Formats: sequence, structure tokens, C-alpha cells
Amino acid sequence: MKILFYLILGIYPLFAAYGDPENDLEKEKMLHLGQEIYEKTCISCHGKDGETNPEIKLIVKPRKLQKTLLTQEQSFEIIKYGAHYFGAHADIMPAFKYVYDDEKIAAVSLYISELFNIDREEKIKHLLKYSAKLTKDEKVNMHSVGKKIFQQKCAKCHGVLGDGKSEYVEQSKEDKNFIYPYNLTRTLLSEQQIFLYAKFGGYFWGADKSDMPSWKHKYNDIQLKSVARYIEEEIKKLKE
Repeated sequence: MKILFYLILGIYPLFAAYGDPENDLEKEKMLHLGQEIYEKTCISCHGKDGETNPEIKLIVKPRKLQKTLLTQEQSFEIIKYGAHYFGAHADIMPAFKYVYDDEKIAAVSLYISELFNIDREEKIKHLLKYSAKLTKDEKVNMHSVGKKIFQQKCAKCHGVLGDGKSEYVEQSKEDKNFIYPYNLTRTLLSEQQIFLYAKFGGYFWGADKSDMPSWKHKYNDIQLKSVARYIEEEIKKLKE
């Protein structure tokens, strides 16, 4: 939980040591290094412009980095520890901590944020600004409302405990129609990010179209924010 707490605040110590260049010259050097590593290592899956290599043959497609919901700090963590560490069951995105040091990983995360996803902050602010605002009574009932929806809908894939283990997942393996729901006890997404991901779906945020669906036509903003609150307050506490 402490790692996630630092990540959300943007002050995770390893990233802070390298991820915030002191001046324009230092930033230019980091971007050059990040580009060099990206083109050497990342481009084969994520493509030249972060739009994913169309020729890649993987069960789970790489994320389109121009649409990613992740902050620069979170990208640093995913690159360093791999997606599996943060709840992905399909371990397609490996950990690069054995290949590159923190300085080089920070350079790549900066390059991705500056070259592919520079408008991320404005995009998220806009989406949150025009989402429904919670009333005082709705805030009181968020946990119970979120729990009910999670158990009725989300648990089908993510499991009752949010660990990505369910009968539906096991059946998908037998049917050769694999699904790979995240273990939400390990997610590095903040409560707001979980709400936005649930509302707009994985495809909107750069995942393959067969990934997490959009729930905005099934549930309203208050209900989806309640689910995000339940995950934040209950599911994350179950981290293995």
C-alpha cells in the first residue's frame, strides 16, 4: 500500500531522483536517452509513434501509448516492475529493472509522456470536470452502492475478491477464448483513474478493443464513482 500511496502523490522516491529534470538542457538529454532506449527496446511492440506495431502477434495487444491513462510516474513503475507486478494476469509487459537502471527507465517514461501523451492531464481534467458531482447523501452511500455493483457485475471477471480469479475466467480458458482481467488488489490506478477506466473502457485508454468494456451506458457517473471508491477502500486492502 505504501508504494501505491507514494505513486498517487507523485513523490515515489526512486522516480523523484531521476524523473524531474532540473533544467531544459537536462530534460533534452533525458529525452534523447529515452528515445534511444525506446527505439531500441519498446518500438517492436508499441510502434514508432506509440500506436502499437500492427504486425505484432500477441494474445494481449500492447497498449497504445498515445491514449494511456498512466502518469509519468506510473509509467516508470510499469516499465521497471512489469505489468504482472501491478495485477496483469497476462505477463506480456515484462519488468525491465534487470535491463535498465532507474535513470534510463525514468528517461523512457519521460519520453513517452512528452512525445506521445503530452495532453494527458488536460484530457483527464476535462473528463472529470464534466462528470456528475456527488451530493452529500451520495457520498455517504458510496461504499455500499459500489460493493453491490461490484459483486453483481465486476466480480464476474475480476472475482469476488477482485483478484482476477473467477469461474468465468476459468471457463474462458477451456473455450480457448481467453480473458485476462486484472488483479485489482494490486492496481496502481488511483480512485479517479479507476472511475475513468470503468466509464470509458480499455479501448478508450489504449487497450485492445476486446479488453475492459465501457460501462457508461449501463451505469451513471455516481454509480461508477462508487465502484471506484469500493475498490479503493476495500479491494486494494486485500493486496497479497
